[in-house]
Amino acid sequence: MATDYYEVLGVSRTADGKEIKAAYRKLAMQYHPDRNPGDGEAEEKFKQINGAYAVLSDPDKRSRYDRFGDSDPGAQFNGDIFDFFQSAFGGGGGFGGFGGQQASRGQQGEHLESSVTITLEQARTGAEISVDLDRMVNCDRCDGSRAEPGTDKIQCPTCHGAGQVRAQMQSLLGTMMTTRPCPTCHGSGEKVEVPCGKCMGSARMKTREKVTVNVPRGVASGVRLRVPQQGNAGVDGGPNGDLYLYLNVAKHELFRREDDDLIYELGVGLAQLALGSTFEVPTMDGPEAVELPAGSQAGAVIRLRGKGMPHLRHPGSGDQLVVVKVNVPKKLSPAAKQHLLDYAAEVGEEIHERETVLDRIRSFFGRNRDDDKKEDRETANAD
Repeated sequence: MATDYYEVLGVSRTADGKEIKAAYRKLAMQYHPDRNPGDGEAEEKFKQINGAYAVLSDPDKRSRYDRFGDSDPGAQFNGDIFDFFQSAFGGGGGFGGFGGQQASRGQQGEHLESSVTITLEQARTGAEISVDLDRMVNCDRCDGSRAEPGTDKIQCPTCHGAGQVRAQMQSLLGTMMTTRPCPTCHGSGEKVEVPCGKCMGSARMKTREKVTVNVPRGVASGVRLRVPQQGNAGVDGGPNGDLYLYLNVAKHELFRREDDDLIYELGVGLAQLALGSTFEVPTMDGPEAVELPAGSQAGAVIRLRGKGMPHLRHPGSGDQLVVVKVNVPKKLSPAAKQHLLDYAAEVGEEIHERETVLDRIRSFFGRNRDDDKKEDRETANAD
């Protein structure tokens, strides 16, 4: 028989999210098994209420339910009812632990952070690198058990092996029972009688190890890589933490990086710029010939498609930009100087020696002074 989720929660089909949530909270508190111990009907009702709310509180599931009913798998809730109840009420504990999960045994190891510098070539092609890391590992004497080899563990007297303890908590909804890891055994359920003599019962020891990391193609400075399970070792069977590795790409002697493009400055002479020439330029894939057309200007850019850095998150690569830079000679032979003077005269460029320019300036100010004196004389005569 089809289930009417709206009827289960006691709301209309036009009810908004707030109405649905308020109805759910009221009914969930009323029928929770911890408040109705031994009442099978209340437990079944509680499951129906959670299942109805799980569908109607999800816009997509609700839409599918309105169209197809609960026969559509996409309009059903298939998770754990008690986990859903805890998440819906924003808490990690239940009412006295009914149906809830037992506190997980073991403690996860701490996450670690480190940094490493790689070359531009490694960033372009991807690489497997080794990183020296100080981290906590399982004690090699007790293998992380905390106990001295040859000795036994006993059941924790505080939690009696459960690994967790219960406590009351006051909330807006009334008194609630919560669970937390046992403070004596930290969730392991066992107590060490004779602690390991090497790690002093801490289960771990610090060591320096080499960690292998795969660097993806196209990374840039500032990229953070997450390396799972390469942080500190977990305790009492808990998982290892993760390593977060910050990358720095070293400067290259030939190329400058801008986003995924590589910039290479090509130095050319005046004659090469004016007449045009072909050059061999380096790329990350080997030398390549480029042609500079006659009459090119300083700052001109020649684009080599796909010769830059790979895109990190999508296919393709940037380009290599060859930027033309003019090399002006600092010294000229007499013959070269005469050739340039002849060229300047040919194209109408005026070349002024420093003394010639100074003479022009002096002459300008001299004429101004003579004009001032003449004006003064004319004024005096008029008076």
